[in-house]
Amino acid sequence: MTVIIANDTPPAIRGILKRWFVEPKPNVFVGTVNRRTRDKVLEYVKRNAKDISLLIVTSESNCQGFKIERWGQPDRRDTEISGLWLVAEDWVDPENQPF
Repeated sequence: MTVIIANDTPPAIRGILKRWFVEPKPNVFVGTVNRRTRDKVLEYVKRNAKDISLLIVTSESNCQGFKIERWGQPDRRDTEISGLWLVAEDWVDPENQPF
């Protein structure tokens, strides 16, 4: 399963994503495609839509069962600590940031 949340999506890119994913809400795309197809579609989107930002959640075989990816200018940051994906809005101590 793949969930893509896109911001500032041009109509042409939205049309490409609709070929492979269902759009239950504007700019939210959900689908079950194989890894190669997903990677090819995302590669096309990233190459042809420079100002877009993406949040991509995919199924993975880890303890949580998913992986988080971001592309573009995200408003939040995620990191993997001890095998768990965590999302932070703001870091309290800048010197303790894990990335």
